[in-house]
Amino acid sequence: MGSHGSDAYANHVPTPVTQAGRDGLEALLAGPGKAVIALDFDGTLAPIVPDPEQARAHPDAVPALAALAPKVASVVVITGRPAEVAVRYGGFAGVAGLGHLVVLGHYGAERWDAASGEVTAPPPPPGVAAARAELPVLVRDVDGAWVEDKGRAVAVHTRRAADPQVAFEALREPLGDLAARHGLIVEPGRYVLELRPPGMDKGVALREYVRGVGAGSVLYAGDDLGDLPAYAAVESLRGEGVPGVLVCSGSDEVTRLREQADVVVEGPEGVVRLLTGLAESVGGG
Repeated sequence: MGSHGSDAYANHVPTPVTQAGRDGLEALLAGPGKAVIALDFDGTLAPIVPDPEQARAHPDAVPALAALAPKVASVVVITGRPAEVAVRYGGFAGVAGLGHLVVLGHYGAERWDAASGEVTAPPPPPGVAAARAELPVLVRDVDGAWVEDKGRAVAVHTRRAADPQVAFEALREPLGDLAARHGLIVEPGRYVLELRPPGMDKGVALREYVRGVGAGSVLYAGDDLGDLPAYAAVESLRGEGVPGVLVCSGSDEVTRLREQADVVVEGPEGVVRLLTGLAESVGGG
């Protein structure tokens, strides 16, 4: 679409700071019907809150997704949460315009399809249950730390501690030892350490999904260290001829995503504006 594409999104969507990002956005706008819009949930569609059970999608997120989804190949939410929980907290079920939304929970181990309303998943790995049983004793001396049971994974949060970073660092080594004993890995995040089975991350989930859809372009938006594998997947896909855009839902807590992103927006509100801008830019696409 040449220069017309850049003019078309100039007033709606931030111009990517990298050439690869500009190429990705150009491809997305030129062929929205082959574009995959992939999004993290917590910190990207939903503001980060002290209690993860109170997390809810930004109030304008679902309307923005419903405006964009019919104009692109697919919208997929990729999260470490159980798929059903993300669907409930996101308010994604039964929404006009989101009939083809897919939620990949537990980093892709679970899949929820809006079309059927059903979750498909393999049985939980035994190592998670074994680690879960040991965690209360392990964290009891770290003031403010608490355990979240995620079904196929278990997470220890330190955001409520008097000094969240000190508590986080105190738990790194013992949780690493616990994970190793039970064949798990530790995924660090924003004042959270998650123990989960190896072999699945947001990058694996994104790559498999993009290939399955046969996407012509991909946009991925995330905010945390767990999103770095998805960033790497987009970089890899670019090398294979699938243009992509990397979006950081900005946070001062995590700078590595900011440094690698093509576009930085300010949190879920900025993500919503970006999605709305894309929907307007692709028109009837």
